[in-house]
Amino acid sequence: MESYRFLHKLDIAEPLCPSYAVSIGYIGVVAAAALSNFGAAWGTWKSGVSVLHTGIRHPSSVMKNIIPIVMAGVIGIYGLIVAVILAESIPTPSKNRDNAYSIYTAMAHLCAGLCCGASGLAAGGCIGIVGDYGVRAVGYRASQISLFPSSAEKQGYSSIPDNDHDMTGGGGGDTMGGQEDQSKLFVGMLIMLIFSEALALYGLIVALIVSQHSYSCLEG
Repeated sequence: MESYRFLHKLDIAEPLCPSYAVSIGYIGVVAAAALSNFGAAWGTWKSGVSVLHTGIRHPSSVMKNIIPIVMAGVIGIYGLIVAVILAESIPTPSKNRDNAYSIYTAMAHLCAGLCCGASGLAAGGCIGIVGDYGVRAVGYRASQISLFPSSAEKQGYSSIPDNDHDMTGGGGGDTMGGQEDQSKLFVGMLIMLIFSEALALYGLIVALIVSQHSYSCLEG
């Protein structure tokens, strides 16, 4: 009778504490780190190319337009934080081969990793695309490049002055108006970047909350 009770107890505990639960938990760790870093690399790549492109004709705007690259790099830090927390929450089996890591905790860690990683991937892509077009637009406006030139202005970069002295020599009113338009473009780009970064922050908050849900198989 006692052996029947022991075997019946093992049959009930086995679905809650399978040996493959640890694998599911570590998949959540990989998802948090890899997807977030992929999003950070995507955003850095798209924004970095635009910064280098516009820096050729307008070098003074490089440091100001570096903001999308910094914001994209922060997404990788979000994934690192969640990955470290999840990895520290996965216990090692005991010497008696008793598995304390339940499938409930494993699925919670998997969901937390996917939540942070997928949010970071989406935010990184959004930052990269917004930063790409935004940095180019600010650089074009600073260099007074017409994206749709008329027939008399189709000389491309050859008609652009090489220094700020040549740009301000003709008319001060146009220069002031160009600077004002440039500031408006930059502020608009910055607002879009902030809300794009918030997507990754939302995923981080939810991942930290979900990662706290746990059930130990060794509890009575």
